[in-house]
Parts: sequence; C-alpha cells; structure tokens
Amino acid sequence: MKERIQSLLREMNKGIYEKETELALSLLAALAGESIILLGPPGVAKSMVARRLKSAFKDAKSFEYLMSRFSTPDEIFGPVSISKLKDADKYERNIEGYLPSADVVFLDEIWKAGPAIQNTLLTVINEKVFRNGESEIKLPLKLLVSASNELPAQGEGLEALWDRFIIRMECTNIKMEKNFSAMLLDSDSEKDIGIDEKLQITDKEYQKWTEEISKVTVPEYVLKSIVDIRKGLGNVPVSNSDERHNVYVSDRRWKNIIRLLKTSAFIHDRKSVELADLVPIYHCLWQEPEESEGIREIVIRAMLSEYAVKIADIKLALESDIRVYRQHRATIKAKREMGLEDSDKKIFDSYYYHLINHDTGNTYIFMADYQNMRWATKENAGQLGVIYKDSKKRSIIRSFDGADTPPGASQVYLTRDQYGIYIDGVYFEIEKLGKGERQMGLRLVGNPSDHNYHQEIDELSDFIRKRQEEIVGNILISPEDRKVMESNVGTLNKEMAFLREDFQKLEE
Repeated sequence: MKERIQSLLREMNKGIYEKETELALSLLAALAGESIILLGPPGVAKSMVARRLKSAFKDAKSFEYLMSRFSTPDEIFGPVSISKLKDADKYERNIEGYLPSADVVFLDEIWKAGPAIQNTLLTVINEKVFRNGESEIKLPLKLLVSASNELPAQGEGLEALWDRFIIRMECTNIKMEKNFSAMLLDSDSEKDIGIDEKLQITDKEYQKWTEEISKVTVPEYVLKSIVDIRKGLGNVPVSNSDERHNVYVSDRRWKNIIRLLKTSAFIHDRKSVELADLVPIYHCLWQEPEESEGIREIVIRAMLSEYAVKIADIKLALESDIRVYRQHRATIKAKREMGLEDSDKKIFDSYYYHLINHDTGNTYIFMADYQNMRWATKENAGQLGVIYKDSKKRSIIRSFDGADTPPGASQVYLTRDQYGIYIDGVYFEIEKLGKGERQMGLRLVGNPSDHNYHQEIDELSDFIRKRQEEIVGNILISPEDRKVMESNVGTLNKEMAFLREDFQKLEE
C-alpha cells in the first residue's frame, strides 16, 4: 500500500511545484472521508491540487465553482426540475454534473457563499448526504477541497463550517529558485496528466479500504500523546509575537483526527497507529495560521516526550551519584589527613555518622561535613547547614553549600567538638564503636547507584534514532517538518552528550 500511494503521489506531482504536502494530505483526507481547506493568495495552485486529486480515482467525476455573494444553490447543487415541479408537484433538483454527483469537489472562496449554500454544505461535508426533495441521497463524495485567501469572518455564523474542514493548510508561492524557473518554462503544467490505471483507486477498492481503515487500532501510548498535545494547546506560542493562545479544538474534531491517524497507519501498511502518524495533525489543530508552528512543536515534543523524561531522570540520578561520589572521596581524603582522630566513631552506609538521641535516634550526618566542620568556640556562632528527610525517612544533616535545598529541608547552625555536634546550640554526641566492634570498610565505587549509565544512554540513543527514522519515513510530512524533527532530536542528542561527559566524572 505504501509503495502504491508513493507512486500515485509521484504521478500526481508531475508538472506541479512545491505542492507535495498539499497533495499528500488531500489524498489522506480523501481516503479518510474528510475535507481540506487551502488558505492562500490567488495563483498558488490551489485549484490544481483539487484537479490532481480527481486523477487519483478511476472514472471519478469532479465539480468546481468559484463562489461569490451572488451564488445561488442552483449553481452548486443543480437547478430545480421544472418538469417534476409542473407534472408531479415535486421540488427536486437535477443534480447530474453538479456537486451531489461528484467524487471530488473544489469550492473556491467558500466564505463568500450565502447562508443557504453554507448550511447545506454542513450536511454534505459531515454526513455525505444531500436531501433532494423528498429523497435523501447518499453522495459519492470522497473529498471536498475548499480554498480562500482569508479566514472566516468573526460573528457571521461561519464557525461550524470552518470546523468541518479537518485539515487546514497554508498555500504559498514557490520558494526555491530552481523550482520557480522550472515553472516559468513548463508549458505542460496546466494540462491534465495521465495516471497509470493500475495506480488509480477504484470505487470497490475505496469501499474496501474504508472498512479496513475502521479496523485499525489506536494503542494506549498514542492516546496518551494525544492527551499531552491537547493539554499543550492551552499555551500555544504565536509566531513573531510574545503572545500565547489557548486553542480550542472540538471533541468532534478530535474524533475525526483519529480517523486521519488510522488512515495514515493504513497507507503505511500498519494495522495499528504509531506515534509517527501524529506529525501531520498540527494542520488540524490551529485556528489562526500564526499558531501553526507553535502547535507543530507541541506535537513533535509530545512524540519525543518519553525520551525527554528518561533523559531528565538519568540526569537527576547522575547528579545525585556525582554528589555522593565526591562526598565519598572527600571522606576518604579527610580521614587520611586527620589520622585516627575519628577512628572510634561508627560509620553507617559508608557515608554517615549517627547522632545519639536526636529525632528518636534516627539522625545522621555526612562524615566529611562533620570532619570539615568548625570547632565550637566563643567566637564561632556556627556554620549554616540543613536537615532533611531522605528516602528512608531518616533525618540527614549536612553543611549547606549553596546548592539546591532538598525538599522539606530546614536550615540549622552547626559546630562540633571531638565527640559530637551542636545543632542550633544543642549538643548531640556521635555514636562510637562498641567494645570489640570492628569498623566496616568503606566501599569506593565508580558508580554509587544501581544505574548502568553507559548502557542506559546507549539504549536511549538507539530508541530515539529509531523513532526519528519512523517519523522521517512518513510519506505525509513535509521537508520543513523533517527539519523541525531533526532539530528536536538534535537537542536530545546534545543532552545525552552532556550526560556522557558528566558520567566521566564518576570514572576519574
């Protein structure tokens, strides 16, 4: 399926320049049974996109119309049948050759149409039905492409119709000079192209694919990313501005987006949606074009969030291990320099001395902090320290070095003598070795925790690389999407490089 869709898109792109993404997403919308609106100035090939979409379907009929405020329903849905009105007293339209008989429809300047046309389009787009007199007709419509050079005006009741266009894309002029020059010299670009019938989609295939798309599953981890994206829409950065918008997306729209994701999975030969299918949905979420880039960042970061969280976890664990390891080395150095002065004090967990009768006997102080602490004198009011609870619910005392204070820590003033310490002027003795009791040896290890940082970072790097390959392999994303993805992956790779540098500190 993926090879066929890629071949079909290559054929449809012949003679048309820098509209690969518009054509790809229009085809996605058609296969999903959804609609797309193209926003942009006149002369940027919006109508050509719709004409090319017709060629994707075998024996497809199309309908095009340029709307104005004088357009009438007869011009869009067909004129009233005079004979039926006269002979049978029935109000029916002759729909052949008009929108109700078409597979692909292109409506230009849709916001200029009157309410009678727009209200009918709501049912046409959403339910694919058209009421013709007493009959309700199931439409063959596969895709409705609309175009405009402006957003719908506020306060004119156009919100419902705007919401029906699930995919919204901005169309611009050709950007690359070589493509612009080729377009100027291409005399065949406006002609209809012939597509191999083997690539064209038949009605029978379309119906079969519609059923198979419905069976595609959406796993829990994809739903979680969608929920994260939905939360991110509450704070969307606006391009070229310091503003941030709270972007509203209706529940119906989210439901239709799921259909797009299933269709994306289907054309990539999968029976389940993957995170790689999420990239194009930023085209479905913005209300104003200036929100598009910010939402794309939100979508891509949501797809990589599990790796960002893992990197943050590794960073915290590594920082903790570095602190403990340095503390350990300082302890060893201090003991060597101070000789046997504290050799009678009992060491706990390789790093701590135990304070007797403080906090029901559950208080400990870092050895190196005690050994480097100022001795109590009349002139010495003490040095600043903190006391906090560790993961084992023990009270831990340490000197305050200006680093981040542990959660729930309280500040205290500390001094010492040969046998114990003063905490805010109250004295507590340090536990000594019992008679005949031997000191447990200090364990100096390169990695104090259970983390295998080399392995964790290598595995994480592999996961990120595979995720990037999956996303870049999506035939629906644009070159600009790939650049943004590569930028975000590059940021993660830099953070992992810093982690590798920090890890070297444990091996010094």
